[in-house]
Amino acid sequence: MKENKQDYKYINLELLRYLQDKQNVSQRELAKEMGISLGRINFLLNALIKKGAIKVRNFKNNQNKLAYAYYLTPTGIKEKTVLTIEFFRRKSAEYDTIKNELERLERDIKSLKNNKSIVNKNE
Repeated sequence: MKENKQDYKYINLELLRYLQDKQNVSQRELAKEMGISLGRINFLLNALIKKGAIKVRNFKNNQNKLAYAYYLTPTGIKEKTVLTIEFFRRKSAEYDTIKNELERLERDIKSLKNNKSIVNKNE
């Protein structure tokens, strides 16, 4: 399934949110929590590291050598803020569109009910 740019941004937003709340996490745990593949998590994390949005550190005294600590950088916090605002605007526009469509459907239903009562009276 091909995703559009907005879906990709939303996944990055969710990943940044998760890492802001929980820094000490393995990629396997991230993949499980977010419901996406381990390879995809690796790709997303590397892209965020390359952009300077997150920094990563290995636990020196950790038994699990696959666990890392991921920290949002000031760039990452700014990116999360921008993505949050974009997501809010997108969802607000979707809400307005759905609300208008529901109002239109409600008018159509009332009109159909009125027409049905007129037809029933004429029979």
